[in-house]
Amino acid sequence: MKRSISLWLGLLAFAVLPALAQTPSGPTGKIHGHVTNPTGMSAPSGSVSLSTDNGHTSKYTFPVSSSGDFSGEAAPGTYTIVYRQPETPADKMVDYLDNVKVVFGQDVEQDIDMSRKAFIDNLSADQKKQLEELKKKNSEAMKANEVIKNLNADLKTVGQDIKDADNARQTAAQALGATASKADLEAKEAEIKTAKYTDVETLMLKDTAAKPDASVLWAQLGQAQVGLKKYDEAETTYKKVLELEATAKKPNPQVQGLADSGLGEIYARTSKVPEANAAYDAAAKVNPTQAGFYLKNEAVIFFQMNNADAQAAAADEAILADPTQPMLYYLKGQGLIVKATVDAAGKYVLPPGCAEAYQKYLELAPNGPYAGEVKGILAQSTQKVDNSYKAPKAGKK
Repeated sequence: MKRSISLWLGLLAFAVLPALAQTPSGPTGKIHGHVTNPTGMSAPSGSVSLSTDNGHTSKYTFPVSSSGDFSGEAAPGTYTIVYRQPETPADKMVDYLDNVKVVFGQDVEQDIDMSRKAFIDNLSADQKKQLEELKKKNSEAMKANEVIKNLNADLKTVGQDIKDADNARQTAAQALGATASKADLEAKEAEIKTAKYTDVETLMLKDTAAKPDASVLWAQLGQAQVGLKKYDEAETTYKKVLELEATAKKPNPQVQGLADSGLGEIYARTSKVPEANAAYDAAAKVNPTQAGFYLKNEAVIFFQMNNADAQAAAADEAILADPTQPMLYYLKGQGLIVKATVDAAGKYVLPPGCAEAYQKYLELAPNGPYAGEVKGILAQSTQKVDNSYKAPKAGKK
């Protein structure tokens, strides 16, 4: 039962506006360099021009890349190099350097560093104040981006850990071999799951402390706590997710659905059937594209908990969301068959809907993993099966 999600926190971004470059004819030399703004960071946009009249007009213009670099070709000579931001008027400049030489057949390096003392000293008092405020904001943004970068790396690790936990049974079988007993397989599977979910819990406890407003981190923490059967803690965690999503500027249906379905699993595993039904219904409502997935999981969990009535009802709801999944009809039949009786001839008398559900399973998966079992049950029953199965009408469980 896979429940992992792939979500990433957004990094701060900078806009980039392109500029045009001229290519000279005749003998040329190359020039390249890097533009640093007054905060000490790379200038992410703008243009660099070469001028022969002290910057009044531009003879050659080269775009500044998002990383602050520029390069181009020009006729050999001595120039004033001028930097302009995208919004700088053509008759203005942000910074300039005189006596820059372009040499035939050579690639000259000429950086423009606006964090140099000579540039800063020429700023007005207000500009210097604005610069200090900008430096502070940039420093805070860089720290925030570094935190988010680390969190995204942890989310990637967590995604793989949860996937590994979901595949623990196969991993256990491969590790122990074909002769392993059922008890040994189950013990190995539990060992793998515990290790993986413990790793996830450890990472997400650290990360939710670092960024407590990120609902996706809490959602992953909740998955780990459910996997470790820490149901009370997981319930609190998932409710925290929903609180954060309720106040978010742009709520994430995938995260909300994960939290609601996570609560549904907790309630299903602790015999709180009405609460489980309500939570899974909420998940299906908030993220309808995954409704069939949530409701199928609900039926599977009730099956694991030996709650036949809740299992059959959940399967009915899942069939409404996605009537094409054979497994749902098998789960419904299995939930109903516990009410079957045996007649004097030793034949099963199946309850209403049971034979039809089994028959629909066979229609959709004639060679499915449960086909032999289902055929045996039907062969031993008294019912004549109607092939025209109809899904249940919509309604509450």
